[in-house]
Amino acid sequence: MRHQKFVWITCLLWLLAVPAWAVERGALFKVTWQGHTQYLFGTMHVGLPAFYPLEARIVEAVTQASTLALEIDPAEPAAEMGAAMVRQGMIDPSGAGYDNMAPARRAKLDAALHQAGIDAATARVLNPAMLAALISLSQYQKLGYRSDLSSDAWLAQLARQGKTRVVALETVDSQLGEFKKLTSAEQWGFLDESLDNLASGEELDEALALVNAWAHADRAALDALAARAEEDNSVSGKFMRDVLLDGRNGALADKLAVLLREEPKTVAAIGLLHLLGKRGVPALLQAKGYRVERVY
Repeated sequence: MRHQKFVWITCLLWLLAVPAWAVERGALFKVTWQGHTQYLFGTMHVGLPAFYPLEARIVEAVTQASTLALEIDPAEPAAEMGAAMVRQGMIDPSGAGYDNMAPARRAKLDAALHQAGIDAATARVLNPAMLAALISLSQYQKLGYRSDLSSDAWLAQLARQGKTRVVALETVDSQLGEFKKLTSAEQWGFLDESLDNLASGEELDEALALVNAWAHADRAALDALAARAEEDNSVSGKFMRDVLLDGRNGALADKLAVLLREEPKTVAAIGLLHLLGKRGVPALLQAKGYRVERVY
């Protein structure tokens, strides 16, 4: 029995050590119009080395495309991203901030900041919603997920190895500016909900569920997550649905429709949740009269 256990553990370690097989990840849609083809791939903005390489269909689509469209070009200089954070992410100096919080809220925030590895100086200058987003991102980072290993970054690198140009559909300014659409009260509510979900473990469970569904291209799980997002009427849930997703999907669909018409072979790689549900980008393109097929 000891020998069998040793063999089993050795085999398991060997399997974990070999490179990942190229398997389906996320979600892939094919959009066609008058002989033109555009693939839509749902990305995760964080990743692990084991996620790559991506499977052959998306790799071939990118290498044969004239253009790869991303939400943001990962090659954008860090200085520009930092400047956008200063313009869009800073707290309103006329409002209540970290130093004026109620003791109970501040204690809860201090615990979350400590767990996330964020110092109080950062908490004093960021608006509450941006701070909540930063704390949420830390949950992925603690588990080893890295933004430089996002599928967006991997596909951009693949495109640049060949002759596929990379274009950005949005700017960092425009994305971070979405958080300013929340009122001050809504921003604090967003932060409070995030802290409660963090303390209960719900936020980490949801993060892992999303990454796991993406990693296995689990269509049923992805559709279930999208359905839950459509019904979530919490402050953070409505903001995610109404502003970060539905509020941007129309413009994304319009830009991708233009790209589809102008170039015979293109690929768009955008955040996974933008592709799912009744108001996702594929559904909007289908409503415009384009033929849409879900590959996986």
